[in-house]
Amino acid sequence: MSRAEMRRGARLSVVQALYEMEVGGRGVVEAMAEFEAFWIGKEVEEIELPRAELAFFRDVLGGVVREQRVVDRTVDDLLAKNWPLKRVEAVVRAILRAGAYELAFRKDVPARAVISEYVAVARAFYDGEEIGMVNAVLDRMARDFRADEFDVPAA
Repeated sequence: MSRAEMRRGARLSVVQALYEMEVGGRGVVEAMAEFEAFWIGKEVEEIELPRAELAFFRDVLGGVVREQRVVDRTVDDLLAKNWPLKRVEAVVRAILRAGAYELAFRKDVPARAVISEYVAVARAFYDGEEIGMVNAVLDRMARDFRADEFDVPAA
């Protein structure tokens, strides 16, 4: 399995763990341990969950929690004026938080890759307007945080 596939699995697991933490009231340490022991790379209810790069999973999940104030404020600033992050559906909120963390704090991952990967995660859960919203918010954020990656030199 390639590194890209392992990171894709990590991102999906991060989003699922963030969701589980929010709805189940779990802490980050408990969620990490549970996902590593029982979810990542396992078959659950006849669904085979992807393997994941554990160090990347831990960094993104822990980072979202550690930097949640910055992450949430950043996402809130990009959402519609009367539609704050707390009103966004829980899975979309988890996707946006994870993507925002990577864009702000994981400069080793290209911004376009972050956007593409979290749009793919959104597609795993939705087939409607949520996908476009994830794309739009992360694209605007990437252009704010990493404008240099989007600058195209004049020919």
